[in-house]
Amino acid sequence: MPSPFRVSAEAQSDLIDIWRHIAEDSVELADRIDREFDELFAALARMPSMGHSRKELTNRPLLFFPMYSFMVVYRKDVRPIRIIAVLRGMRNLKKDLKVRL
Repeated sequence: MPSPFRVSAEAQSDLIDIWRHIAEDSVELADRIDREFDELFAALARMPSMGHSRKELTNRPLLFFPMYSFMVVYRKDVRPIRIIAVLRGMRNLKKDLKVRL
């Protein structure tokens, strides 16, 4: 059965960076949070309108969904949904998205 979501190369890199950062303190916690991201992505695929648009950040058809101190950025208008980025919520999201999009 094909995955209900795809993770872009940039988002995959985000996830690796997040895992590495958390694993500095606890590999077990890093693994758990990695699983939680997968569970969230699957939930977003089942209910793609759970996120919210952020017109002040981008005019592109992207939705945003928070998890812990991170913001998951995804496209619901494609099948399977596409995870575009997983960014720290405290960063300059507009600047980070502008560089990526």
